[in-house]
Amino acid sequence: MDITTLRIAATLASFATFIGIIYWACARRNQASFNEAALIPFEQD
Repeated sequence: MDITTLRIAATLASFATFIGIIYWACARRNQASFNEAALIPFEQD
């Protein structure tokens, strides 16, 4: 196993992580909590 194979594996792992984060952020089950968090700056103390 040479350095090029390790670089390819690291790139693929990073890409898979990126796709997972995008999927998690766009999942409908998280939409309500994200909408609630988006309103936090506008709440009055």
